[in-house]
Amino acid sequence: METTIRADGLATVRAEIVRACRDAGRDPTSVTLVAVSKTFDAAAIEPVLAAGQHVFGENRVQEAKAKWPALIARQKQRGHTVELHLVGSLQSNKAKDAVALFDAIHSVDRPGLAETLAKEIAKQGRRPLLFVEINTGDEPQKAGIQPRDADAFIAACRDRYALAIAGLMCIPPVNEAPAPHFALTAKIARRNGLKLLSMGMSADFAVAIAFGATHVRVGTAIFGSRPIIA
Repeated sequence: METTIRADGLATVRAEIVRACRDAGRDPTSVTLVAVSKTFDAAAIEPVLAAGQHVFGENRVQEAKAKWPALIARQKQRGHTVELHLVGSLQSNKAKDAVALFDAIHSVDRPGLAETLAKEIAKQGRRPLLFVEINTGDEPQKAGIQPRDADAFIAACRDRYALAIAGLMCIPPVNEAPAPHFALTAKIARRNGLKLLSMGMSADFAVAIAFGATHVRVGTAIFGSRPIIA
């Protein structure tokens, strides 16, 4: 039953992405669906893989290390690839593992982390896509660069740390309309020549697509309510 629910959820989200792209006059292939599988085990992920989804997001490095290598190995045996994105905050002491495991990191948000990532990328020879996280709501409890500091931080990532920043990510405040936050993130991206925008989750990805999102991070709409962790 749960297998069917998750496959149906994936199909619904895909259809909504196509509809949102049509409404925005965009090609649906310009939007990458990142299925956020945080807190879900391999048994919950397998049906989504079987339904043809191969781009997934995780919030924590240790959780991803525990479940994804085996899943990726099985997919390779079946002739399929998996693209794994880190969509949660990254501690500098986990940068080594993050660079080794993930194909994209959406949460570059401070100079110390940028410096550590630069060293690990040079050492490992891997080049994950890098997104700078923008704290569009200036929320003190939330990670991310404040909008007024974004241009200087992006320039430092490029010039001081030689990081190839590919785009920006944002998570709007839960109690505010998301559109202004998506618009601000897109504006910062344009003036810095960045083409990728990681914006939008289960409740607002259609709005994000209207503002140019290239990556939408959708979990609950695919997997259902998250398991309660003690």
